[in-house]
Amino acid sequence: MAPTPAVEAPVEEQPLPNAVISRDAKYQIGQVLRHRLFDFRGVVFDVDPTYANTEEWYEAIPEEVRPDKDQPYYHLFAENERTHYVAYVSEQNLVPDESDAPIKHPDIAKVFEVSDGAYVLKPGQRN
Repeated sequence: MAPTPAVEAPVEEQPLPNAVISRDAKYQIGQVLRHRLFDFRGVVFDVDPTYANTEEWYEAIPEEVRPDKDQPYYHLFAENERTHYVAYVSEQNLVPDESDAPIKHPDIAKVFEVSDGAYVLKPGQRN
């Protein structure tokens, strides 16, 4: 009987040095969300798989409420009762907005078409 050939164990693939680890985002572009602690809501226009802002901005968040960097972060066209702005928020601090009220941020028209209350990316905005 012939000897059984040796089977080599598969070599684990090593990530590239500059590789970004992919994270699954809970929310999607065009979805209306509200902040779970602060009184504002907005529509998602971009998602980072992990924190991608400056260290200075991150350190400015009070330590007792500073979110973990290793989670999706969302760019929102945001508004509150007084103003509109762009917000950068961790996934843990967002919840779906159930109000069905429109977001009135002036930059929405540059990125989205609004159809029956839904925010749909304009064709030129898709990656």
